[in-house]
Amino acid sequence: MDRTQTGVRVALAAQGSANVATGLTVLDHLVNELARSGGFKVALEVAPDSPDEAVAAAGNALGVAFRDRLAPPASGIGWALAPAAEALAAAALERDDDARLVTNVDFSGQRVGGLNTDVTSRFLRELAEAASLNLHVRLLEGTDPQHVLTAIFKAVGAALGQACRLAPPSEEEGT
Repeated sequence: MDRTQTGVRVALAAQGSANVATGLTVLDHLVNELARSGGFKVALEVAPDSPDEAVAAAGNALGVAFRDRLAPPASGIGWALAPAAEALAAAALERDDDARLVTNVDFSGQRVGGLNTDVTSRFLRELAEAASLNLHVRLLEGTDPQHVLTAIFKAVGAALGQACRLAPPSEEEGT
């Protein structure tokens, strides 16, 4: 039985910041990176039964919060490259009723932040499904798990920030 409780607020901001309390230090840090890179003010609180549920609940709650922000007049499309030390990640996304996560990153055999689960895939899959995103994430360079995760979350945050901003006027609107 899932008894995870969440509270979330997301707002566009000139400077991104986050107040995150999931009980998982690594997840708190990564959501903070996403918020700063995307220019969002995020407040997220998760009270889970287990670490795996905290990751899923955080991704789902943020996805739900972003879903309406990605609808017109926002562009609904975003892309970004982001570095973190020796790591470089790319993210591209669009609003799509057929939500999916496509990635070349696999941390399933590693412990990250003391978790046995692949934090990245679980969180991003939940985010994509809840926000109705076609989300593509590519690791272009990097071996240190902390740097790789930071680069991924920065790229996803920047792509979300771009997608949530108002769409540029079309040629017809500009004439």
